[in-house]
Amino acid sequence: MIQVHHLATMSAEVRTTLMRRAETNIDDVLDLARQMIDQIRQHGDTALVEYVRKYDFGQAEIATLKVTEAEFAAARAAIEPAIREAVIHAHTNIQRFHQRQMPDEMWFTELEPGIFAGEKITPVASAGLYVPRGKGSFPSVMLMLAVPAVVAGVEEILVCTPPDAQGQVDAASLFAAELCGVTNVYKLGGIQAIAAMALGTPTVPRVAKITGPGNVYVSAAKRLLYGQSNVGLPAGPSEAIILADEHANPQLAALDLLNEAEHGPDSAALLVTHSEQVANEAARWLPHYLEKLPEWRRAFCEQVLAHYGGIVITGSLAESIAFVNEYAPEHLEILVQEPHSVLGAIKHAGEILLGQYTPIATSNYCLGLNAILPTGTFARSFSAVSVFDFLKRSGIGYLNREGFERLKTTTARLAVYEGFPAHAMTVTERETLLPQEDGTHGS
Repeated sequence: MIQVHHLATMSAEVRTTLMRRAETNIDDVLDLARQMIDQIRQHGDTALVEYVRKYDFGQAEIATLKVTEAEFAAARAAIEPAIREAVIHAHTNIQRFHQRQMPDEMWFTELEPGIFAGEKITPVASAGLYVPRGKGSFPSVMLMLAVPAVVAGVEEILVCTPPDAQGQVDAASLFAAELCGVTNVYKLGGIQAIAAMALGTPTVPRVAKITGPGNVYVSAAKRLLYGQSNVGLPAGPSEAIILADEHANPQLAALDLLNEAEHGPDSAALLVTHSEQVANEAARWLPHYLEKLPEWRRAFCEQVLAHYGGIVITGSLAESIAFVNEYAPEHLEILVQEPHSVLGAIKHAGEILLGQYTPIATSNYCLGLNAILPTGTFARSFSAVSVFDFLKRSGIGYLNREGFERLKTTTARLAVYEGFPAHAMTVTERETLLPQEDGTHGS
């Protein structure tokens, strides 16, 4: 049964559960993640194979961990023409969006006469992309991760994605990877995948940056491996808020709730509205749409709507927006009469989708926006995956003689104040070592 909460009377316990969503489950798996990471650190490929056999493919061997060219060829042959066309269309929009994000390779500006500063932009040394599979196959996630990594110019890119019970990777996902130019794909999922990329083994190279969404096991592994590798943004179980006013179509609100809820039982899907009528009508339509879903997806939705999801009824649109900003959702869909009018008030959301013609599903696949977004309130401080996840900045400075003269006194004063006499001497003693205007050196 769908939960319906009135914000004014919501208990602190319920509010905390809604705000933390599935992040509350991470603590339960940290011990397991710690044990598995330790085994992989000590035993490398041998431990990886043991975990693949236990959780995914019982006949796994070290030699079968990496996808072969023959498997890529089989995927190209197996993919249905309609799916091939859809993957190519999605790739086009996602690539165009991320190409537009690319900054200038270098910039330089004169701050004062003789004082020049700027930045040089370069790709990260290597990147590991995690593409989940647990409750379905996700070629869209492959595109969302591989496209910005390739556009950014990362030279070494690898992918980890779980195999099925026959030891195969989803054909459309392999096609998407190859379309992006990524062919280093490993049949690894969950904790063992994150550990392999962060620590490195003889078969799986260690990478400088890891990114990609995952369940609580993946989130737990990232938490424990922070510092071994850059583990990227916190992208855990999927979540969304549908923000609606009294003019919203309750059937659309109900449909878009299910869009998020069907991801899995650890997802979160909330309709937030100040309209009792919209809330009641949406709740009335939900069973109708649930009946149209396959039983296993319907079960996911029912669990979500009774646990981390449901309907929150507020006292006003302003109160609804305040709740949204506190929740900081991964996906925010705005179903109000004038969606652009509330855009300025939204402070924290992974993505913001405006109006009834922009359902979350379009951004999941082919709108062009990146759908790998921060979850678990981290939209307060993180952004969607982008080319910037695969780029780094190096500051560049240059002083000519005039610039040095302008900065030497300030530099020395601050160095002495902070207790660094050697810092100060690099400028005070430099005066006697630099060329003079006549070409001689100071004495």
